[in-house]
Amino acid sequence: MSSLADLTLARIRALHEDLVLRAKDLTDDQLAATSGATEWPVAQVLSHLGSQAEIALAGLPATLSGDEAPGQDFNEAVWARWNALDNRAKAAGFVEHSSALIAAIEAVPDRDERTVKLAFLPFPLGFAAVMGMRLNEYALHHWDVVQGLDGDARIDDETATLMAQHLADGLSFMLGFIGKADQLAEPTVLRADSLVLTIDQAVSVTPDATPTATLRAPLEAAIRLLNGRLREDVAVDGNVTLSDLRKVFPGY
Repeated sequence: MSSLADLTLARIRALHEDLVLRAKDLTDDQLAATSGATEWPVAQVLSHLGSQAEIALAGLPATLSGDEAPGQDFNEAVWARWNALDNRAKAAGFVEHSSALIAAIEAVPDRDERTVKLAFLPFPLGFAAVMGMRLNEYALHHWDVVQGLDGDARIDDETATLMAQHLADGLSFMLGFIGKADQLAEPTVLRADSLVLTIDQAVSVTPDATPTATLRAPLEAAIRLLNGRLREDVAVDGNVTLSDLRKVFPGY
């Protein structure tokens, strides 16, 4: 049976390959079209993933060894260089650097036994959780691109299931960053497909809690809600409204 790290990496690869196929055939108008991340055109979403991949690849040896990775000055220089590229170069750069990063990650040995210390976190993460963070980036920005090009985009079921699994496990801390629990007037326990979330002093996954509200939508819609990307209206029953939940999860 494949491990969680391997399953997650396989989904990252699949999303990457789909974006590569799309990026190679985009017209100038499509590159300039507004993406699902409405402040960015499609080319800028690809640039974000590409520059992020370049930074991650440069820091991968240090990350794996526990040494200090290149710092903020390096990151700023990478972002400045990418921001100066034209849209077609941004798309080409995404293909190059994202491909290189994923190949490098796939070559990492003993993934299931590794823990990784990231500079922006005070605690180490298992390799699977780090891959979960990477999957989150690829899944959301894949949605941004497809939404910008085709409209009415959805996160595929396999990806949504893995994202929910990570949120209920090694990435549960992320809900404390993305959720604004103080936006609700009273505590809520929200059932969102397979996820049960308590929204009180903070947002947390609480599988055994008794729901006080239910999101009447598939898991992938729940994942998009948590990340500020549920654009369509869906029904919510109980002591909270969809408008309330959008305030709790405004996106980032």
